[in-house]
Amino acid sequence: MIKVTTKYTDIISTKEEFECFRSSIGTPSLRASNKVISFIDEHCVDFISNSPFLSLATSNAQGQCDVTPRGDAPGFVQVLDEQHLFIPERPGNRRIDSAHNIISNPNIGLLFLIPGLGETLRINGKAYICRDPKLLEKCMVNGKVPLFGILVEVEECYAHCAKAFIRSQLWKPDSWLEKDDLPSVPQMLVAHSKIPNVTAVQVEQELNEGYTNRLY
Repeated sequence: MIKVTTKYTDIISTKEEFECFRSSIGTPSLRASNKVISFIDEHCVDFISNSPFLSLATSNAQGQCDVTPRGDAPGFVQVLDEQHLFIPERPGNRRIDSAHNIISNPNIGLLFLIPGLGETLRINGKAYICRDPKLLEKCMVNGKVPLFGILVEVEECYAHCAKAFIRSQLWKPDSWLEKDDLPSVPQMLVAHSKIPNVTAVQVEQELNEGYTNRLY
């Protein structure tokens, strides 16, 4: 049973309650039940090699979760063999939340995307912080070698259907907001960080400088 702290009602908090509710959802099809494999086959290799972006999910020893985006040129994730992937760690905000989580809890979930394709590839397994020089050397860009990478020991691989992308129209440019209607991330960062005498204009300049000069 989970501890319910929300003010909202009709919370399902026990396995027994959920199993009763589960029957109203229905059972998965045979294809959905059988689609999970325990290794990286040629279809997964093809998907990963064409993917420029993934979401990486981790949690710490207390179960507090974190999801972070990772992106680079298609194929930036190395498929080492049927059980292992290697994801280079590119320069970011230096919080390294995922690495901290992996040290205390190696369980990891990956969601690979390919622009224009609604279906995604999901991979679950165990992760390790890895500084193997040979692996890092293969990830060099503009003469810069990553300081470390995330080695993933694969336990589950499976395709996920396109319904979320169809409903959201994510890949349809005519559904996108106009530039002036987009949320202002610099204003958000100023409001959240509360650093005295820092303006949204300054934050935008710093972001753009980092995007231009510190990708690798």
